[in-house]
Amino acid sequence: MLTKRIIPCLDIKDGRTVKGVNFVELRDAGDPVELAKVYSDEGADELVFLDITATVDKRKTLADLVTKVAKAITIPFTVGGGISTVEDVKFLLNAGADKISINSAAVNNPGVIDQMAREFGSQCIVVAIDTRDVDGIDFVHTHGGRKPTLLKTQAWAKEVADRGAGEILLTSMDHDGTKAGFANELTAEISAELSIPVIASGGAGTMAHFKDVFTFGQADAALAASIFHFKEIGIPELKGYLAEEGISVRR
Repeated sequence: MLTKRIIPCLDIKDGRTVKGVNFVELRDAGDPVELAKVYSDEGADELVFLDITATVDKRKTLADLVTKVAKAITIPFTVGGGISTVEDVKFLLNAGADKISINSAAVNNPGVIDQMAREFGSQCIVVAIDTRDVDGIDFVHTHGGRKPTLLKTQAWAKEVADRGAGEILLTSMDHDGTKAGFANELTAEISAELSIPVIASGGAGTMAHFKDVFTFGQADAALAASIFHFKEIGIPELKGYLAEEGISVRR
């Protein structure tokens, strides 16, 4: 079994972390750099930063943040939110990001995946897919899962892989925030079909949920936010549990 990755996700607004964080040892819970360092020190395998600000000058703010994070941590990190052009990607990779994540931009213009993969290599390009079950069929949604599209999730996942995406970040909007477990069936279906890694997101609530998504769900990595931010589950404890359950993790 390949080593499975644990990935905390930080939502960023105006250069600050949102979605409350409950780390007593942080002087400033809103400082993404400080939080990134804590997660890096605790043994997170990677981090994802999603910028949810829609301002004109955000690119500079985000690039400054990326540079600070790159200096503070040793693990790879991905940046997403509002990235739509090759220039956006170049700007953020030059600032120090290891990978970028695109979502709506890929749906609106699928050819941009090919362009970005050609320009920077597939290993830098993560395509985020927000999916929701509509009458028993999984459809891609955009705008934070609010806007339905006519794209079927499995077919879209295959297309983005064919176009050169290096990884898929699959978020089940039906499971997100429920803490009732990941969308294991859908994740397994997509993982089995594709040769690129699938990161599962949405629904983590217990350590067993991570075990399930790595076994039944066949996910290569699992992403979560609030359960890590609020210290409901510690990363060292989670990795200890997974190792005991026979799942290969970096420790």
